[in-house]
Amino acid sequence: AVVSTQSTGGSYGTERNYVVLSSINANLADLGSLFNHLPCYEQFKAMRRKIFSPILSEVGWEKKDTDGHTDALLRNMLIGTLGHSGDTEVIEKCREMFKLHSKEVDNGAGKLIPADIRGSVYSTVRNSGGGDEYEELLKLFKNTDLHEERDRIQRVLGCGPDAELRGKTLDFALSDAVRSNDTPFVIAGVAKAGWEGREQTWAFVKNNYPIFLERYAGGFLFQRLVQTTCASFVDMDKYKDVEKFFSENKAPSAERAIKQSLEGIKLRCSWLQRDGEAVAQWFKDHGF
Repeated sequence: AVVSTQSTGGSYGTERNYVVLSSINANLADLGSLFNHLPCYEQFKAMRRKIFSPILSEVGWEKKDTDGHTDALLRNMLIGTLGHSGDTEVIEKCREMFKLHSKEVDNGAGKLIPADIRGSVYSTVRNSGGGDEYEELLKLFKNTDLHEERDRIQRVLGCGPDAELRGKTLDFALSDAVRSNDTPFVIAGVAKAGWEGREQTWAFVKNNYPIFLERYAGGFLFQRLVQTTCASFVDMDKYKDVEKFFSENKAPSAERAIKQSLEGIKLRCSWLQRDGEAVAQWFKDHGF
C-alpha cells in the first residue's frame, strides 16, 4: 500500500487542484514520518522535490490577479513542503525574503513577506537555519502584538535540527510568553521535527507531566497533547514506555487519546515491518 501510494503520487505531475495536491501531500507526510529515522528518508525528500518543484515553478511566489483562495493555499503548501524537503532554491529564496522582512520590521529598509506565505517561509528558515535565525524569530515574536503573527512564529520555533534550540522551545512553551491555550501547539512543532524531536518532546512531557495535568486535564488540549506527543512513534519499545507511563500516571479524560495513540504506534510499526524493505527498493528502482 505504501509503495502504491508513492507510485500514485508521481502520476499527478499535471495536477493543480489544491484539494487534490493537499491530500497527496498529507499522505506523503504521513508516510515520511514512518521512516524519517531511516537512510531512505533522503530519497523520500528527493521524491517530494520531484513531484512539487515543477508545480511551484508554475504557480510562482507572487500573488496573481487571477488567484483564487485555493491558489494562495497551494503556494503556501508548496513552499513549506519543498523547504522541508531540502529544495536549495526554495530555501535560499526563503532566507532572502526573511532577511528583507526583518529589515523592514527593524527600519523600513526591506520588504515584508506576504502574509499568505509567511508561515511557510518562517518554517523553512527555521528548519534550515541555526541560532541566528532562531533569535531573529524570537525578536519578531516579542516585537509584535498581533496574535496571528505570534502564532505563526511560535509554531515553527521547534522545527529545526538543533536539539538545544528544540529544548529551548519546549521551555519557551511553558513560559509566560506563551498563552496557556497555545502551549500544546508550540510543543507540537517540536514533536514534528523528526524522530529526534518526537523523543525529545516525549521526555519533556513526562518530566513536566504534573504541570500539563493541572493545566489541561479534562479538556481537549490535553488529549491533543497526548496524541501529538505519542502517536507518531515507530518503535515498540516506545509503545511499552508510553503504556507504562500512563498506567502509572492516570489521565481519565485522555483515556481514549491514549488508547488511540497506542493503537497508532502498533499500526505504524506493522506498516514499517511490512513495507520498509519494499519502500527502500522502490526508491532504488526509481533512481532517487
